[in-house]
Amino acid sequence: MNFLPMAAFQFLFLLLTLLAVQLSEATRPSLFSSNFDLPGFNGTKWAVLVAGSNYYFNYRHQADVCHAYQILKRGGLKDENIIVFMYDDIANNTWNPRPGVIINSPNGLDVYAGVPKDYTGKDVTAANFYAVLLGNASSLTGGSGKVVASSPFDTIFVYYADHGGPGILGIPLPQVIYVEACESGSIFEGLISEDLNIYVTTASNAVESSWGTYCPNTTTPPPQEYNTCLGDLYSVSWMEDSDVEDLTTETLEEQYLKVKLRTLNNNTSEGSHVMQYGTQRISNETVSVYQGSCPLNATANPLQSFNSKGVVDQREVDLYSMWHTYNSSTGEPQQKEELLNKIKEITTHRTHVDSSINTINVKLLGDQHVLMRGVGKPLVDDWECLKSMVRTFETHCGSLTQYGMKHTRTFANMCNNGVSKDAMDEAAKATCSSYNMGQWDPAAVGYSA
Repeated sequence: MNFLPMAAFQFLFLLLTLLAVQLSEATRPSLFSSNFDLPGFNGTKWAVLVAGSNYYFNYRHQADVCHAYQILKRGGLKDENIIVFMYDDIANNTWNPRPGVIINSPNGLDVYAGVPKDYTGKDVTAANFYAVLLGNASSLTGGSGKVVASSPFDTIFVYYADHGGPGILGIPLPQVIYVEACESGSIFEGLISEDLNIYVTTASNAVESSWGTYCPNTTTPPPQEYNTCLGDLYSVSWMEDSDVEDLTTETLEEQYLKVKLRTLNNNTSEGSHVMQYGTQRISNETVSVYQGSCPLNATANPLQSFNSKGVVDQREVDLYSMWHTYNSSTGEPQQKEELLNKIKEITTHRTHVDSSINTINVKLLGDQHVLMRGVGKPLVDDWECLKSMVRTFETHCGSLTQYGMKHTRTFANMCNNGVSKDAMDEAAKATCSSYNMGQWDPAAVGYSA
């Protein structure tokens, strides 16, 4: 698994601040003023779609982004105004049972066809994402060169699908942002102001996982030949709603409420709490302002089910899919053995990450009173400290990986309780001195923050 290094929330918060400044300097009129609906209005709808993960058993993230593209394209957005980030290693992967095709639901059609290949492979970076949103073409490295070249009357829709953790994402006017990631609420909670002209919804609150769906051996399985999850619960909820509703009358708030109910998964323990942040009045706008006036999808199911859906914890989907592939495989014994070895390697490293962080936490904080942040407060005050803690741990103990991102709250607690970088360095070095990082060396896969 490759990782896309990024300075966690500090990066995103700086980005949002700069966007707000740009809007202010452009004296952008409010969407809620009468000027916005004048007959001569020529604002452009922009969209930036980001699937930050790679590797076939993360199939669902790229499937989500491809489906989002199809919604926007049907809604009238032009390819020149839709910018897509995805690794693009799924459609033609040897594991894919339908070469050249990606689906996002059990009975879904191909959503891969026609998707722009703007930033793929090594060009899916936080730096390029940053440059694209700020319209800074000179800062790009690789890719199509497309950036958001917005004017004062334009709108921007950002959709991000990947792994995450407290205060961290896997990569990544008025602006609407939809974020699919574990603990995605922690990116905004207590930090995003209500006056930035930015409205955000997230798949989960600050302390819980999000969920993959349409997974093998669940109540809503994919076609039999698929051994991986096809989508994410929050993502398919908003997209399947956009497929069947009249977006010229449905408001963002109405969509949010339906997605929130569906993502709760019938109030089971296998659901998450969809959140909204930022400029709440934007939610009164119709969805079409950001996603276009999308004709109803004749092939979509007009009756969305709010019954419990079969789901798998985002952090476990890859191993879940690998085990299903291994157990159902009738292929070459050597291929099965290689997959089993991969499963063992991943499991061993995850056990190491869990135990190492627990040991380090005890060494540094022990039984002393630990200051814990309450609901609605920022994860940490010193984001540079959090970045330093993550990097110090990974330097000695190996990459957190998508699974270990759940532990960033522990590192934040260390910062909030005055643990120094030197103390962290000493504890991590002592704990992991005998561990062979191998493929998990951050020098090879990159740092998580």
